[in-house]
Amino acid sequence: MTKKINITTIGWWSWTFNVIYWLKKVFDEETRNLSTIIAMTDSWWTTWEIRDKYWVLPPWDIRRAICALASNTWMVRKLFEYKFKDETWVIWWNKVGNIILAALWDITWSFEKWLDEACKFFDVEWKIIPVTLDDVHLWVEFEDGTKIIWEKNIDISDKNDFERSHNINQNVIDAFLVWWDWILNPKAREVILNSDYIILWPWDFYTSIVPNLLSKWMKEALKETNAKIIYVCNIMTKKWETTTYELKDFIDNIEKYAWEVIDYVFVNNWHISEELALKYKIEEWKKPVKLKDYSLFEGKKYKIIERDFVDEWDVVRHHPLKLAKTMKDLVSWWIK
Repeated sequence: MTKKINITTIGWWSWTFNVIYWLKKVFDEETRNLSTIIAMTDSWWTTWEIRDKYWVLPPWDIRRAICALASNTWMVRKLFEYKFKDETWVIWWNKVGNIILAALWDITWSFEKWLDEACKFFDVEWKIIPVTLDDVHLWVEFEDGTKIIWEKNIDISDKNDFERSHNINQNVIDAFLVWWDWILNPKAREVILNSDYIILWPWDFYTSIVPNLLSKWMKEALKETNAKIIYVCNIMTKKWETTTYELKDFIDNIEKYAWEVIDYVFVNNWHISEELALKYKIEEWKKPVKLKDYSLFEGKKYKIIERDFVDEWDVVRHHPLKLAKTMKDLVSWWIK
């Protein structure tokens, strides 16, 4: 039997569903194994309520991963995204997927056991792995020295001025995990060491990407693996996290938390409409991230791959199918 290619994604939020779903579609089942490692620092709204009330690790992105990798993605996603409208406050605000996963925790009192049971229920063949099994939270420091704990307090929009306790017109300069031990899940380490390709997916830099790199022994695992490591850089900066960042700042700060392990960097080179770019600049202080000065990257270990990655409608984001196809080109040696 031909050896399958082991592809591991590290990331969370919307990309937990979008990208691994399209990787599943683009790569033939006979040629690839998929696994996804997911951060455990989510503390937004309903997730916070579940974590606080039931002492369960955050189910939000586990739910998305199960949807993406289930044999019947369409039906499982419909079920997991469903909300009741006329029940008690906790049930009313939460999606059915969160409630099911919290119930499994309440029955088994084992995060790993309820995840295994959920994967059996919904016919998930591949691996979904929490980056740590410890109850951890994110803590960041801003340029003025202000330290903020919990992702829900860090990532607050302009519309929520009354809730904000920090100046958002600056960058985050450091990030930490707090409480408990935040040790890398042994299963995550095993998957990393046995991967052929590891992909760090884009989203909010300090609240979605970096938390995956902060568990103890993650850096060592990424250094030890023989896998090719791909970092997919953000298309746009984000106010109050990476307001002034250029491409090199993103890469340098990945290497700050993961050492110099990157082999490839995927960067968008496609044009973003002037109308939408101006809207982002005025309303959110965001700007496109592109390769402008090639001389800054001379002699680097990694190779920068420029492609059209844009999905542009009313917002600018990565097109998951374009990313998946570029990943297939890399695996197929069209990119060297």
